[in-house]
Amino acid sequence: MTLLSSLPRAALAVAAGLATFAVPVMAEPAKRHIIVTAVEPKGGANVEKEPFPGPLPEGAGYVLKKPDDTGRWEVAVYVFEPRQIFVDEGDEVTLEFVGINGASHPTTIEAYGQSFELKRGHVHSVTFTADKPGRHSIVCSAHLPTMVSELIVAPKK
Repeated sequence: MTLLSSLPRAALAVAAGLATFAVPVMAEPAKRHIIVTAVEPKGGANVEKEPFPGPLPEGAGYVLKKPDDTGRWEVAVYVFEPRQIFVDEGDEVTLEFVGINGASHPTTIEAYGQSFELKRGHVHSVTFTADKPGRHSIVCSAHLPTMVSELIVAPKK
């Protein structure tokens, strides 16, 4: 038995210069521009067709209006849309917040040191480099617990 016949095939291929290795190529950071809306989805019914529901969980993000003179009641909830935002570590991220419903939304993205008040009919943009992998909350403190989005920063591979 010769020395060459006792080596594993992969070692032989390397020794002969025939093997190639795939080296992962890191994607270049992207510029991400994402629209985030402050909205209040709502619905309602008349007590003749649907009974008035029981109480909602506590918190200013929930709104349940009792039946009016005609028997109509409404339910609403304040939310950011989208509820989850996905970016990659290193991306330059611009979040453009648009106030649609609700007079005021004191908003914080603690992980990136951003705090501002979003008002109905106004646009507020924040730009940062997504350099903190993980899950980070975007919170409107006036409408907890419902008005919270999640910024998910995927780590570099």
